Formats: sequence, C-alpha cells, structure tokens
Amino acid sequence: MGLVWQDLRYGIRMLAKSPGFTAVAVLTLALGIGANTAIFSLIDAVMLRSLPVRNPSQLVLLQWHNRHRWIGSTEYSSFSDCGDTGFRGGSGCSFPLPIFEEIRSQTNAFSGVTAFAGPARLNLSGNGPASIVKGEIVSGDYFSTLEVNAVIGRTLGPADDTPSASPAAVLSYAYWQSAFGGSRSVLGRTILLNNVAFTIVGVAEPSFTNLSPGKKQDLWLTIAMVPRLGIDWGQKIEGLHNWWLVLMARLRPGASIVQAQTAASLIFRNEVLHGAKPLSKAADDPGIFLTRAQEGLSGTRGHYSEQLYILMFAAGTILLIACANVAGLLLSRAAARQKEIAVRLALGAGRVRILRQLLTESLLLSVAGGAVGIIFAYWGVHAVTALMSGNSSRFPFVVSPDWRVLSFALGASIFTGIFFGLAPAVRGTRVDLTPALKENASTIPGGSTRGWRRFHLGSGLVVVQVALSVLVLIGAGLLVRTLEHLRNINPGFDTRNVLLFSVDPTLLGYKDAQIENLYREMRDRLAALPGVISVAYSSDALLSGGLWGSTVHIEGQPPKSDVHVDMFAAGPKFFSTMRIPLLEGRMFTSADYEQAAQASAAKKAAEQKANPQAPPATAGKPVPTLSAAVAVPHAAVVSVLVNKAFVRRYFANENPLGKGINRGRGESGANDGSSAVSPKSSGWQIVGVVGDTKYNTLRRDIHPAVYVPFTSGSAYFELRTKANPTGFVPEVRDVANQLDNNLPLSNVSTQTRNIDGLLSQERLVARLSSFFGLLALILACIGLYGLLSYEVSRRTREIGIRMALGAQQRDVLRLVVGQGIVLAIVGAGVGVGVAIGVTRYLSSMLYDVHANDPVTIASVAILLLLVALLACYIPARRATRVDPMVALRYE
Repeated sequence: MGLVWQDLRYGIRMLAKSPGFTAVAVLTLALGIGANTAIFSLIDAVMLRSLPVRNPSQLVLLQWHNRHRWIGSTEYSSFSDCGDTGFRGGSGCSFPLPIFEEIRSQTNAFSGVTAFAGPARLNLSGNGPASIVKGEIVSGDYFSTLEVNAVIGRTLGPADDTPSASPAAVLSYAYWQSAFGGSRSVLGRTILLNNVAFTIVGVAEPSFTNLSPGKKQDLWLTIAMVPRLGIDWGQKIEGLHNWWLVLMARLRPGASIVQAQTAASLIFRNEVLHGAKPLSKAADDPGIFLTRAQEGLSGTRGHYSEQLYILMFAAGTILLIACANVAGLLLSRAAARQKEIAVRLALGAGRVRILRQLLTESLLLSVAGGAVGIIFAYWGVHAVTALMSGNSSRFPFVVSPDWRVLSFALGASIFTGIFFGLAPAVRGTRVDLTPALKENASTIPGGSTRGWRRFHLGSGLVVVQVALSVLVLIGAGLLVRTLEHLRNINPGFDTRNVLLFSVDPTLLGYKDAQIENLYREMRDRLAALPGVISVAYSSDALLSGGLWGSTVHIEGQPPKSDVHVDMFAAGPKFFSTMRIPLLEGRMFTSADYEQAAQASAAKKAAEQKANPQAPPATAGKPVPTLSAAVAVPHAAVVSVLVNKAFVRRYFANENPLGKGINRGRGESGANDGSSAVSPKSSGWQIVGVVGDTKYNTLRRDIHPAVYVPFTSGSAYFELRTKANPTGFVPEVRDVANQLDNNLPLSNVSTQTRNIDGLLSQERLVARLSSFFGLLALILACIGLYGLLSYEVSRRTREIGIRMALGAQQRDVLRLVVGQGIVLAIVGAGVGVGVAIGVTRYLSSMLYDVHANDPVTIASVAILLLLVALLACYIPARRATRVDPMVALRYE
C-alpha cells in the first residue's frame, strides 16, 4: 500500500506539472465516459430496471397458448403489457374474470394471484376543473400480492372488490403530489369518476411508479367497480366471453415454475374445453405457460429500445475515439519523458515498476475524466429525456442513478484507463539507455529507426479515430436525411393553424342523441368565435397515432375475398376544414348522417338481441365483439366516401360511385391499445372519392380507406383558425364549460405539434447522432493535429536541414500535409468499408433513404477531408516558418 500511495502522489505531481495536457485528456475522457453513462442510465431505466415491488423474482406472468382460432362469442382486449398477439396470434396474456377466479381459488402453487387491466380513461371531477385521469383496474389482492404498501392511509383489499363495497380509490404518489399538493387531508375525500362517487383511502408508496414498464396510471380501482363506471371493454364481465385481465402470481416458497405452470394449465384447459360453452378443442392443446414478470411485462419498452441501442453504439464509438486520442497524447508525452525514464532505469528501477507508475497516471486521468463525465451524464440524461418525451408531460420511465449506473461509470473509467494507457506505458519503458542519456539525440530519419517505429502506433491510432468518426458521421447523416424526408412529406391535408382537442361524453353517461346535440351545439359555438374559419369533428385526429381498421368485401370482387381497409368516421365539414379535396362524387349530407345513425341503432339492437351477454357497442368506433354474423334488420343504405388509394387498387378501370361495400368479419382499433373484431353487416355505398391522406403516422404508407358518417362516441374536434391556434385554447375551454362544466377537454394540441410529437424520437436520434458525429470528427481531427504537431516539433532539425539544402516552403507544406492527408484517406476508406457493413442495421429506422446511400457517404468523406486538411494545415504552416539557423541549433 505504501508503494501504491507513492505512485499516486508521484502521478498527481507529474500531471500537475502539465496542466494543459491534463485538462485536454480529462475533458476528452469526460465527454466519452459521460456520453456512455448518460445513455446507459436510460437503457437501465427502460430495459434493465427491476419491477418496483418487493421480491420481484418470485412474481410470474400467466400467458395462454392455443393452436387455432377460438370458438364462440368472445371479446379480446390488450393494453400493451406483454406484447400480446391476441386470438389471431395464438397466444396472449389477457384472461376472462372466471378463469382468474378459478386459478386463484384452486392453485396451491401460488401464495397470491392478482389481476389488472388498463389503465382506463376516466372523467374526474370534485377536485377543481374536470379532467381525464388514468385508472388501473385491479383485483382486491393486487397490492398484497405485489407486497406494495401505502405511504398514507391504506391500499385496496379483497373487501373493496365486491359488488356491495363502497367505491374506494388509491392514488399514485406522483398524482397525489401533482393534483392534491401532497396534502394528507386527501384521505377520506370524495371524488367523482364518470359521475360515480369514490372515496380516496390511501396513496401508494413513492417507489411503486408502475408495473408494466413505461405505463403510467393516476389511481387504482377494483374490478367490482367497473360495471358502475360504464367502461365499454369492462361490461358483462361475469362470463368467458370477455378476455381483458392480465394475471400475475407470486410463487409459494419451495414451488417451482414447472409445478405452478402444470397446475394452472389443468384449470385453464378444464375451463376452455369442458365449460358450459367450450371455447377450444383438445387438438388445439390450450394451456398456460409462465414467465418471470420482469421478462414478460414489456410495456412500452419496445418504443425506445432500438433508438437507445443505436445511441449506445454511437456513444461507445465516441469513447473509443477518446481513448485513442488520449493514447496518442500519452505516446507523445512518453517520447518527451524518455530521458526521465532512462535515468530511472539507470538508477536501478525495474521496467515493471515504471510500467506500474505510468499506468497509475493513466488511471488517475481516467478516474478524473469519469468524475467530470458523471456531471456531463447528469445534464445529458435530463436533456435526452426531455427530447424523448416529446409532447408528453414527463418521460414515462423513472431515470435515477443507482448502483448499476455508478458501477458502469466506475468500470468504464477503469477500463478506459487501462485500455488507453497500456500501450503507451509499454512503449515508454522500451528505452535505449545509451542514446536517451545523451544531451543531444538525433531525430533525423535514419538516425534512429526506433523513432520511426514509435510513430507507427500513433499513426494507427489516428487512422482508427478517423475510421470511427466516419462510421458515426455516416450513421448520423442517414438519420438526418430520414428526418428531413419525413418532415417534407405531404400528408394530404393542410396542417397549418389547426387546433385539436378531444372530448368523451360517454364517460358521463351521455346517450347517442345527447352526444349528437352536444357536438352540434359545440361546433356552432366554436365556429362563431372571432378568428375561427371552420370547425369539424371526427372519430380520431389525423396523424395522432390512432388507427381503426376493418375487413370488408367489395362489390365485384370474388366471394370470400375480404380485404383489410382503414376506417375513419368523419363529422360534418371535416373534409373542408382539413382541406382534403373531393375528387369525384359528393360529400356527406345531413341525410347521410341520419341514415347512419338509424343503421347504427338497428345494428346495436340486433347484436344485443342475438347476444345478450355481449357488451354494448359504441357507435362511431370499432365494435368490440367476435360473434357470429348477426342478422341486421333492413335499413337505408349508408353512404360512404373512399380515398384515391381505394379506387386505384379496387376500381382502377371503372367508376367507383354507386358501388357497394359489405363489412367482413374482422375489425381492429388501435386507439386504446385493444384489438377487436365485429359482426358482418352490409349496406355501404360509395358516393364520393376524396384525396389520399396520411392516417396515424407519417412513416406508414397510405392504405385504402373508407370514411363513414360519424354518429356518436368520443370525438376529436378540429378548429381551423386565421392566426396561431394556441391563442384560442382559453375560449374553447370556456365554450366547453358553458355546455357542461364536468366535461373535460383532453389532448389539446395543434396539428403541427402533433406531427412534431410523431417525429420526436427521429428528431432525438438525429440530433444526438449528429452531435456524436461532430464530436467524433473533432476528436479525430484533434488527434491528427496533435500527431502532426508533435511530428513537426520532433523533426524541426530535419526540416531546417531540408530548407538549408534548398527545400521551398511549398515542399515542406506538402511533406507535412501529405502525411496527414494520407492518414485521413486511409481512415476514411476503412470507415466507409465498415459503415457499408454496419449501417444495414439502421434500415428499420430509415425512411426513403438506403442504408448505403452514396450521397451521404460522399458528403461525409468530403467533409472529413476538408476538416482534416484544416487540421493538417496549421502544423504544416508552422513548419514552413522554421528558421534553418535556429533549427540546426535546436538540439
């Protein structure tokens, strides 16, 4: 320990004697280590963080499998908890309530079984202005199974999960702080959720932020309260027709996953094969498999994982460049310290002893760089999370330093210290004592061949830096071009000066007729506001992420040739407000909306009569049932519009007007993360053709689309204004409060901000990769500049002799610049070759640009050579100013 302390003191003194070198090396390493620590902090929060519950390794997720299609009338809802594929995929993690109750009561392999679903969008009033909150639906043993406690009050229990229980709610800690100011008087307070009175009984502990990664909730309610709330996917929950609950269990001590899986599968098979209404066949081998909850609950991880891994690769490349840069500095410094090392060797020091001393100095540099890098990482994490959250109020993952992040920073510091310090240290100990101890050592090429070999490693480090910088720059260029292409896409409608907001009167129990009157009155009042050009409403907002699809059969197509199309419910003046052109036929009329409302009412009545257990459908939205075909009473034909892509694919050589469309068996909606299919119905007739528009995202190709008249349900309003639409938000809220002060507005935004939100991750990756690319280029050029500067200093006498013998300034300039440009060209060639093989992994993130785009590669190569030329010119210019007489006396 005494020798270690001696090495540390000596190393600190030596670094203090070279403050410029130390500052440059520490700052370079801090950038590399800080960038890697920042990105690793995000990867840790998104991909590696364990569930915020006690003993998470004991928790398992139940998932079912079945080979073929299910039999019978069923509804299936998925909320992105586990990458659910649903009935069509043959596996999933959503279960009906009766199966959950059977497994909970009959399986002895678990110490607890719980169920949850959602979160559901709920209308909250009783705490200031009405607002939309996210309520997770859970069983009464949810908190006890997860072993989560309350910070104040109590959690929900089995007694709260009965039909006769008083409605109780538990708040999340974050929502308690934001909505109630963290006041303890919140206990016992009554709030209204969808006009149902709930008593707040507790607040969950702060560490329990979410269960499925990235999903957020404001409060928790019990399953027994769902029928009272009128949630569409939670109605008629007693039978096997409604699959909507995610099941988790805690293994009993001593029980294995295999034993528990066998027990749960027996119960599941018995229910679906031998129940009152069998849902499957024995040949389909229905069963349950268990996975660790940490692995099975994926949540929204998939939305960020690819971008984070790309950024981690770029940050790792920056760290390699930084290491090569500092290694080059140390090589130059080791050459300057030859006489010192020779003296120490001559006085009896062993080479291992000197090697240890030089490595100690390298480790001191890396640890100092790591300490400064943690500061950079703290700032970088906040900047990146702000960019990744886009228009959201907060990043959905909790990013906070823990032992993994600190261990990563420490490990990166030690690794880099050894990595960049080992080769210079070994090189520094290989000193020839006789020439090194002379007062004047020759530096003329040929006078010391060992001196030439010493710079082979330095040149190689510069080539590596240039190659890595080219790799990062090409990747950044491809991502920047992708962002530009997405920004320049014509969405098919005018995005300027459009204000968007959504309302959902169904949460307050509004009936179809009431909804129709509310929307009509709201549209008229908003249109009367000064500065408002036009107002419309629809089932969804374009380019807001929502998507509704349906399977249809088109007149004139072969039997049993159903096709999948996009669906959109448009209210009056929607196309004129969004400035979507009419290409053929006519727009919707008031008679079309009346006929659509009658057809919707007749269809719902027929479905309820044919299947009394099915939940009531919501007009204007995908109907969440998978039932056999229902005979719908004859009604007036419903007029629909189609887009140009529909005509191009199905009526390329004929007039589409007047053609009929029948609904097929499959329908899906992505607005709430659920999937569904609907019964067959008929009676659509094409009356017009409108222009193509992007639907949910900019990346998705334009698909054939069918526009139906909007009748009822939740809606998005679109206001086109003369000036900046954000200034109309207070007036819009006043209009909504005048109509119903319990009706909150949500998703208030502008159309352009919505589009920016869709591009938030592309913008983040493009910006950060560009930053990393420019940083890599600067570090590589600094390395090239440092190598040439030291070469000029070392060869000052040689340059003086050349000039004394008649060499001109241009000859010296060409000599030095040529050496640097050769290194830059070799590095660029290696980097381009590596990039051609590596950038194909970016293909899924690119849009309208090839992974090996020649324009990007050529642009990066030209940029690199120009910057490298500047880096070479400065030391070369200094070399041309050498005075031959001074140079000959230099040594």
